[in-house]
Amino acid sequence: MLAEALEHLVRGIVDSPDDVSVRSRDGRRGQTLEVRVHPDDLGRVIGRSGRTAKALRTVVSALASGENVRVDVVDTDRRR
Repeated sequence: MLAEALEHLVRGIVDSPDDVSVRSRDGRRGQTLEVRVHPDDLGRVIGRSGRTAKALRTVVSALASGENVRVDVVDTDRRR
């Protein structure tokens, strides 16, 4: 549910919504949501001084209702 909600929010921000993908991984520290977007939209998702990314993390944390969830915006140029 959290991955779908985050994907919906990010698709509303970017210029290339078809290139948005959110991957969920479970680890020792809880759930991690990895957001991948088109390289041209990376700045839009992070925002000025990281404000947009921080707001996305705040919304996801509120939806998680106490669960430990981490949101990572992954730079697609560096994934390989």
